Amino acid sequence: MVRSTHSGSRSNTRKIAGFALWLAVLATPALLTPAMAQLPDGEGKTETETICKQCHELERSISIRQDRAGWQTTMDKMAALGAQGTQKQFDLVVDYLAAHFAADEVPRIKVNQARAIELESGLSLPRSQAAAIVEYREKHGAFHSIEDLKKVPGVDAAKIEAKKDRMAF
Repeated sequence: MVRSTHSGSRSNTRKIAGFALWLAVLATPALLTPAMAQLPDGEGKTETETICKQCHELERSISIRQDRAGWQTTMDKMAALGAQGTQKQFDLVVDYLAAHFAADEVPRIKVNQARAIELESGLSLPRSQAAAIVEYREKHGAFHSIEDLKKVPGVDAAKIEAKKDRMAF
Protein backbone atom coordinates (compact mmCIF):
# COMPACT_ATOMS: atom_id res chain seq x y z
CA MET A 1 0.00 0.00 0.00
CA VAL A 2 2.87 2.34 0.74
CA ARG A 3 4.20 1.56 -2.71
CA SER A 4 0.94 2.45 -4.48
CA THR A 5 0.67 5.68 -2.54
CA HIS A 6 4.23 6.52 -3.51
CA SER A 7 3.64 5.81 -7.20
CA GLY A 8 0.37 7.74 -7.03
CA SER A 9 2.25 10.63 -5.49
CA ARG A 10 4.88 10.41 -8.23
CA SER A 11 2.10 10.33 -10.82
CA ASN A 12 0.51 13.43 -9.31
CA THR A 13 3.88 15.18 -9.29
CA ARG A 14 4.31 14.37 -12.98
CA LYS A 15 0.81 15.66 -13.74
CA ILE A 16 1.48 18.90 -11.88
CA ALA A 17 4.86 19.31 -13.58
CA GLY A 18 3.28 18.61 -16.96
CA PHE A 19 0.52 21.13 -16.29
CA ALA A 20 3.08 23.74 -15.20
CA LEU A 21 5.09 23.14 -18.37
CA TRP A 22 1.92 23.42 -20.47
CA LEU A 23 1.05 26.73 -18.78
CA ALA A 24 4.58 28.03 -19.31
CA VAL A 25 4.46 27.17 -23.01
CA LEU A 26 1.11 28.90 -23.41
CA ALA A 27 2.12 31.96 -21.41
CA THR A 28 5.55 32.46 -22.95
CA PRO A 29 4.37 33.71 -26.37
CA ALA A 30 1.91 36.05 -24.71
CA LEU A 31 4.65 37.47 -22.51
CA LEU A 32 7.29 37.69 -25.23
CA THR A 33 5.23 38.80 -28.20
CA PRO A 34 5.11 42.52 -27.36
CA ALA A 35 8.88 42.68 -26.89
CA MET A 36 9.66 40.58 -29.95
CA ALA A 37 7.18 42.41 -32.15
CA GLN A 38 8.55 45.88 -31.49
CA LEU A 39 9.05 47.52 -34.85
CA PRO A 40 11.36 50.48 -35.30
CA ASP A 41 9.65 53.82 -35.69
CA GLY A 42 9.24 55.11 -39.20
CA GLU A 43 6.76 55.91 -41.89
CA GLY A 44 4.76 52.78 -42.67
CA LYS A 45 5.11 51.19 -39.21
CA THR A 46 1.39 51.41 -38.44
CA GLU A 47 0.42 50.07 -41.85
CA THR A 48 2.91 47.20 -41.51
CA GLU A 49 1.55 46.21 -38.11
CA THR A 50 -2.06 46.48 -39.26
CA ILE A 51 -1.76 44.67 -42.58
CA CYS A 52 0.67 41.93 -41.59
CA LYS A 53 -1.22 41.04 -38.41
CA GLN A 54 -4.36 40.32 -40.45
CA CYS A 55 -3.03 36.87 -41.32
CA HIS A 56 -0.07 36.02 -39.09
CA GLU A 57 2.12 37.16 -36.23
CA LEU A 58 4.46 40.08 -36.82
CA GLU A 59 7.55 38.00 -36.08
CA ARG A 60 6.84 35.95 -39.19
CA SER A 61 6.67 39.09 -41.29
CA ILE A 62 10.03 40.41 -40.22
CA SER A 63 11.91 37.15 -39.70
CA ILE A 64 13.37 37.22 -43.18
CA ARG A 65 15.67 39.74 -44.79
CA GLN A 66 14.97 40.64 -48.39
CA ASP A 67 15.88 43.31 -50.86
CA ARG A 68 13.19 45.73 -52.07
CA ALA A 69 12.19 43.45 -54.96
CA GLY A 70 11.77 40.55 -52.52
CA TRP A 71 9.56 42.61 -50.22
CA GLN A 72 7.51 43.79 -53.20
CA THR A 73 7.01 40.18 -54.33
CA THR A 74 5.99 39.20 -50.80
CA MET A 75 3.54 42.09 -50.52
CA ASP A 76 2.03 41.31 -53.94
CA LYS A 77 1.60 37.72 -52.82
CA MET A 78 -0.04 38.75 -49.55
CA ALA A 79 -2.44 41.06 -51.41
CA ALA A 80 -3.33 38.23 -53.80
CA LEU A 81 -4.01 36.01 -50.78
CA GLY A 82 -6.46 38.56 -49.38
CA ALA A 83 -4.52 41.07 -47.29
CA GLN A 84 -6.75 44.11 -46.88
CA GLY A 85 -5.42 47.58 -47.60
CA THR A 86 -5.09 50.28 -50.20
CA GLN A 87 -2.31 50.42 -52.77
CA LYS A 88 -0.85 53.37 -50.85
CA GLN A 89 -0.80 51.31 -47.65
CA PHE A 90 0.83 48.36 -49.42
CA ASP A 91 3.47 50.71 -50.87
CA LEU A 92 4.17 52.10 -47.38
CA VAL A 93 4.61 48.55 -46.05
CA VAL A 94 7.09 47.68 -48.81
CA ASP A 95 9.01 50.92 -48.22
CA TYR A 96 9.06 50.32 -44.46
CA LEU A 97 10.18 46.68 -44.71
CA ALA A 98 12.83 47.51 -47.32
CA ALA A 99 14.18 50.28 -45.08
CA HIS A 100 14.19 48.33 -41.81
CA PHE A 101 14.35 44.63 -42.69
CA ALA A 102 16.44 44.44 -45.81
CA ALA A 103 19.66 42.58 -46.26
CA ASP A 104 22.52 44.55 -47.75
CA GLU A 105 23.40 41.38 -49.56
CA VAL A 106 20.56 38.92 -49.68
CA PRO A 107 21.92 35.73 -48.11
CA ARG A 108 21.80 32.43 -49.92
CA ILE A 109 19.08 30.02 -48.88
CA LYS A 110 20.54 26.82 -47.43
CA VAL A 111 18.24 24.44 -49.27
CA ASN A 112 19.05 21.46 -47.05
CA GLN A 113 18.35 23.35 -43.82
CA ALA A 114 15.69 25.91 -44.73
CA ARG A 115 12.16 25.70 -43.41
CA ALA A 116 9.31 25.94 -45.89
CA ILE A 117 8.65 29.60 -45.01
CA GLU A 118 12.29 30.45 -45.78
CA LEU A 119 12.12 28.68 -49.14
CA GLU A 120 8.80 30.34 -49.89
CA SER A 121 9.91 33.87 -49.11
CA GLY A 122 13.58 33.64 -50.02
CA LEU A 123 13.02 32.01 -53.40
CA SER A 124 9.58 33.51 -54.11
CA LEU A 125 8.02 30.06 -54.34
CA PRO A 126 4.37 29.23 -53.79
CA ARG A 127 3.73 27.74 -50.36
CA SER A 128 2.83 24.36 -51.88
CA GLN A 129 6.17 24.11 -53.72
CA ALA A 130 8.18 25.12 -50.66
CA ALA A 131 6.36 22.47 -48.62
CA ALA A 132 6.97 19.89 -51.36
CA ILE A 133 10.71 20.61 -51.24
CA VAL A 134 10.86 20.13 -47.47
CA GLU A 135 8.77 16.96 -47.62
CA TYR A 136 10.92 15.51 -50.42
CA ARG A 137 14.12 16.38 -48.53
CA GLU A 138 12.83 14.67 -45.38
CA LYS A 139 11.96 11.49 -47.30
CA HIS A 140 14.92 11.30 -49.70
CA GLY A 141 17.76 13.13 -47.95
CA ALA A 142 19.81 16.18 -48.79
CA PHE A 143 19.92 17.83 -52.18
CA HIS A 144 23.37 17.93 -53.77
CA SER A 145 22.68 20.22 -56.72
CA ILE A 146 20.13 22.38 -58.47
CA GLU A 147 19.34 19.39 -60.69
CA ASP A 148 18.30 17.35 -57.63
CA LEU A 149 15.99 20.16 -56.57
CA LYS A 150 14.36 20.33 -59.99
CA LYS A 151 13.33 16.68 -59.63
CA VAL A 152 10.92 17.43 -56.78
CA PRO A 153 7.40 16.66 -58.03
CA GLY A 154 5.26 19.78 -58.34
CA VAL A 155 8.16 22.24 -58.28
CA ASP A 156 8.52 24.71 -61.15
CA ALA A 157 11.98 23.90 -62.55
CA ALA A 158 12.15 27.22 -64.41
CA LYS A 159 11.54 29.15 -61.20
CA ILE A 160 14.22 27.12 -59.42
CA GLU A 161 16.67 27.77 -62.27
CA ALA A 162 15.92 31.51 -62.13
CA LYS A 163 16.79 31.59 -58.41
CA LYS A 164 19.84 29.30 -58.51
CA ASP A 165 22.17 32.15 -57.49
CA ARG A 166 20.19 32.47 -54.25
CA MET A 167 20.72 28.84 -53.17
CA ALA A 168 23.42 26.96 -51.31
CA PHE A 169 23.61 23.18 -51.05
